[in-house]
Amino acid sequence: MAISPAMKAALKAISYMDLDIKKTYKLNRKLSKMLATLYTAPEDYTIWDHPVERDGYCIPVRIFSPPQPAEKAIVFFHGGGWVTGDIDTYSRTCVDMCRQTGHIVIAVDYRLSPEYRFPTALEDCYAVLREVFAGHFEEVLPGNITILGDSAGGNLAAAASLLARDRGEFLPRKQILIYPATSNDHSQHSPYPSVRENGTDYLLTAKRVNDFLEMYRSSRADLQNPYFAPILAADLKNQPKTLVITAEFCPLRDEGEHYAARLREAGNQVTLYRVADALHGFFTLPPTFSHVSEVYSVINRFLGEAAELES
Repeated sequence: MAISPAMKAALKAISYMDLDIKKTYKLNRKLSKMLATLYTAPEDYTIWDHPVERDGYCIPVRIFSPPQPAEKAIVFFHGGGWVTGDIDTYSRTCVDMCRQTGHIVIAVDYRLSPEYRFPTALEDCYAVLREVFAGHFEEVLPGNITILGDSAGGNLAAAASLLARDRGEFLPRKQILIYPATSNDHSQHSPYPSVRENGTDYLLTAKRVNDFLEMYRSSRADLQNPYFAPILAADLKNQPKTLVITAEFCPLRDEGEHYAARLREAGNQVTLYRVADALHGFFTLPPTFSHVSEVYSVINRFLGEAAELES
């Protein structure tokens, strides 16, 4: 269903009141935590915590197992601009993912910026992946493990796949990147039209993305690091079979689609799917919403057959 003129006007008004995330991120975290307490997971899903130690720090990891036996797993990196979000605020999304795909979901509670800046979140995600691929979690074969991330989590999934290839310790077979952040510039000088077309009136503003990036980086030099902005990687060969999902009215749309094109040009198998009339962040809504239901159909086709789809 297309966005009506009245809805566009409402979105524009809400976006105009965009709060300074640099000043409000702690309040944002508290409010999200409060809302998360209202959710009770279904009793037929088995949920438990399995922390992973890295350099003396225990990374919280939560596992969601469906009622029916599952031999495949999704390792999930949540969104939130590397600044907000955690496994509590994403529990509903993880249960929905578990239910819709029939996969075990392993959610990583990586450390957030600005308290812990790049590359802490990436190294936390990589450490958990290494443990999963080593068989220290569920007895899931490496070929049955998929990485999935939304927004900043999509950035971390893409970067972790590059890091895995470069370090040579393991390599995921599949990755799913949902409206991923892949670039380092969301100003008016960005090469991507969606930053200007969708960067002011559709909830996630280009200014907020730039603020998130500023809070995430440790120095300006990080802006040229392909593990910070995967689109900058000179070599994208030997990457997992990839599904990139973008949203029509998302400022990150074009950089996600460009990343898909570059992966394909490098010889990787890539499926690109743009969700019409969708906004950034829709993936965290319940599957009763049409865009979410549509996307899970695409995800399940990719997980089961990895068939090429038309954008």
